[in-house]
This record gives sequence, C-alpha cells and structure tokens, in this order.
Amino acid sequence: MSRPPEEAERTDRVSTLELFFDLVFVFTITQLTALLSGDPTLRGLLRVVLALGVIYWMYGGYAWLTNAVAPDRVARRLVLLGGMAGFLVLALTVPQAFSGDDLAFGLAYLVVVSIHAGLYSRTSVTHTVRALLRLAPFNLASALLVLGAVVADGAAVYLLWAAAFACEWVTPLVTGIGGFRVAPAHFVERHGLVVIVALGESVVAIGIGAAGQPVDLALTSVAVLGLLLAACLWWAYFGGDDSRAERALAAVPEDRRAAVAVRAFGYWHLPILLGIIVLAAGLKHATGHAFDRLDVAHALLLAGGVAVFLAGDVGFRRTLRLGPGRLRAAAAVLALATIPVGLNASALFQLSFLGIVLSGSLAAESAGTWPRGRQS
Repeated sequence: MSRPPEEAERTDRVSTLELFFDLVFVFTITQLTALLSGDPTLRGLLRVVLALGVIYWMYGGYAWLTNAVAPDRVARRLVLLGGMAGFLVLALTVPQAFSGDDLAFGLAYLVVVSIHAGLYSRTSVTHTVRALLRLAPFNLASALLVLGAVVADGAAVYLLWAAAFACEWVTPLVTGIGGFRVAPAHFVERHGLVVIVALGESVVAIGIGAAGQPVDLALTSVAVLGLLLAACLWWAYFGGDDSRAERALAAVPEDRRAAVAVRAFGYWHLPILLGIIVLAAGLKHATGHAFDRLDVAHALLLAGGVAVFLAGDVGFRRTLRLGPGRLRAAAAVLALATIPVGLNASALFQLSFLGIVLSGSLAAESAGTWPRGRQS
C-alpha cells in the first residue's frame, strides 16, 4: 500500500521561497557579527552565543517544518512569509535584545514560535502531530522566557536568556525526537544553504572593514587572506562532505534518522555558525589594521572563530561517519597557536599562518593522509 502524500518522503530540492527565507536569516548573522565586533569581550561573546542559540533553534525548526510540510500552497506560503517577517524583526532588534527596555525582540520571537507550531500542525501525519505536541510547549516556554529576558535588568537578563537557551536545546533529550520524519536530500541542502550564506558574512565583514580605506597593498593582502580563510571553511564543509552527508543520512533507518539529524545539523551546526560569526568579527577589525599588532580580543576572534568552526565540523563528520577528524582537530589546536603571532607580529601575519594551517590540513586530507570513510 502506498503511503499518503503528506507521509511520503520528500525527494524535491529546496524551493526559492525557502532560499528567500534563508536570506532573511543571514541578516541575523550580520547583526550578531556587528554585536560581537562592537563588544569583543566575554560579555559580548556570551550575548552572541545566547541570541544565536535561541534564533538558530527556531530557524532549524522552520527547516524541519518545510521538510515535512512543503510550501506549495498559497496559504502555506503566506504563513511562511509571516514567519520571515518575524525573523526580520528579530534581526533588526538584536542590538537591543539585551538592553532591558525593548519588547520588540521578545514579541517577534513569540510570533516566530507561534507561526511555526501553527503551520507544522497542518501536516496530516498523525505521529508528526503528536511529536509536535510534545515539542511545542518547550518552544512556547522558551519564547516566554525570552520575552521576560528582554524587559529584565541586571543578572536576571542573562539567567532568563540561559534558561530559554537550555529549555530549547535540551528538549530532544527530554521528549525524544521520535515521530518527526526527515527527507535527506531536502534536509541536507537546506542546512548547507544556511552555512553558505553565513560564510558570505565573512566576505561582507571584509568589505565593511575596508570601507574608507585606501586600496593599497596592505588592504589587498589582508582582504585576499580573509577570502582564503573563508574559502578554506567552505572547502571543509562543501568539498564533498555535503554529498556524503546526504547519502549517510539516507542510510540511517527512518526510525533513528531524526535523532541523528538533530545531532548533526542542530547541535554541531551551532558551533559551525558561531565560528563563522566570530571569525567575521575578527576579519572586520583586521581588514583595517593589516600591519598592526592585534590586542588579545581580536587575535582570539580570528583564531577562535576558525577553531570553533572546525570543532563543530569534526563533530558533524563523526556523527554522520563522513571520515576521520584528526587532521581537522589538530588544525583547530594549531589555529589557537597563532594567537601569539597576532599579538607580537600583525594581523596580516596571523591570517597568513591561519591560511597555512587550514589549507595544509585540507591538502593533506585530500592527498589521502587519512583513509576516507574511517573514524579516528
């Protein structure tokens, strides 16, 4: 007996509406980069981690949503556009999210959560609706915690944000993820798109840092090196792992696929995106200070962004058994070892060493230093 249309596994690719949705999300990446660039301290990093955590959780929720409920009807498209409007307001209000006197972020987040639950419930697959009923109360509780956080002050702001973050990311551990179904081709492509548009932010950051600067040898050199780093991160993720990830996810039994998907594309993609944001903030500063010694904060941003991205990538590859991770893990450690170069030489030298570390590890991996398909 054939399965109902809503239950049949999706084999189609990402729609242009979903791509449009991702372009709204990338504005959030831009705003978070600006937030960290304006406050390159532990407090600024904490704010970015908390905000990215709650925003990416719901972005991921919409990726799961369109994976199960295709936006192929006018009503669904209009509702999804309403979710996009909510994400746009979220992005616009990121700078005020921790100020304690602006409701806009909290209300927009509540709208995003409500639209997600409402549209997801339109599926006719009974076990998916049951799974949604287990998940939705946690999302709503998190939205209410965020709403409280944006009007609180003092230590309560961070406590409420942390509670909202935890309420979402522990949900799969508490309720399980059974009942949700994943169509591998669409799911992998959708998450790959958000990585590629986020990587574009690192290029944008170079352009912002270069604004008003003379296009001389120093600026050209640091811009090209910044692009090299972004290209290496692109290669690490898209140099074959994307297609292998699709095959690996398809090979997972359907009753276990959602649990594997939430680990690989949820938990491990969070540090991947955070690494891109941190690196972009470092590149924004380095572009205008090519031959200057960096302070600790900006040297950490450059090295830490690469290291955090690679750490997430190693976890992603191990979860899907895409190949060994020792070279990439070693590259993450070596990236942190470039911090003294930025402190004692210049931004240009640190970027050069980071480029050597990344390109060298990828070249060694491609040359077959480690046999593909085996776990370290």
